[in-house]
Amino acid sequence: QMWQVGKRQASRAFSLYANIDILRPYFDVEPVQVRARLLESMIPVKMINFPQKIAGELYGPLMLVFTLVAILLHGMKTSDTIIREGTLMGTAIGTCFGYWLGVSSFIYFLAYLCNAQITMVQMLSLLGYGLFGHCITLFVTYNIHFHSLFYIFWLSVGGLSTLRMVAVLVSRTVGHTQRLILCGTLAALHMLFLLYLHFAYHKVVEGILDTLEGPNMLPFQRVARDIPVVSNAVLNTTAKAVALTL
Repeated sequence: QMWQVGKRQASRAFSLYANIDILRPYFDVEPVQVRARLLESMIPVKMINFPQKIAGELYGPLMLVFTLVAILLHGMKTSDTIIREGTLMGTAIGTCFGYWLGVSSFIYFLAYLCNAQITMVQMLSLLGYGLFGHCITLFVTYNIHFHSLFYIFWLSVGGLSTLRMVAVLVSRTVGHTQRLILCGTLAALHMLFLLYLHFAYHKVVEGILDTLEGPNMLPFQRVARDIPVVSNAVLNTTAKAVALTL
């Protein structure tokens, strides 16, 4: 029986190591390569006559998603919103990872319908690196509160990262109608998500906090305790005892 238990534990450990080993190639990347791909994500591709190369790694996109989560938390803390750390952290992680995984799956499904040459891992990598423009825009506009500055960064920085993804998808899709459907959907979702994070995310989080935990509580104030009223007879008796002692 002990031999069987040990064998099962060893097999579990081996299977876990094998599963981790399967994921290792997607995270085996040098920092120099990540930096180069971050810069490339802001430069639209000019040659769309042949399929453009997409990095099949997930380390850079995953770090960008976590960076976007940190920027959202920073934006909430620098505002006048009264926050609860647990709910705020879960909401930010759910929003960023939900967009990354959900939109990647949806665009991959459209790409399958439109006969685009792209895999799920490549779609995750492409959309993940496309969030680099969102991180730059939100980090700047959360610290410098000007709507005109946000629109400038939204069109320039966010637009460049979107054009990069659109150009790559165009190079891997055949047919004008398929290109219009696939690239138009991706561009609309990507640009609207940046607008949502800047204008509507704080209000949605405040509504969730009010729903789950009630309205924001007032600051804590000290309240004087009620002192019981002592009769005059007790006071007189205490005074006499003190006088006799002295």
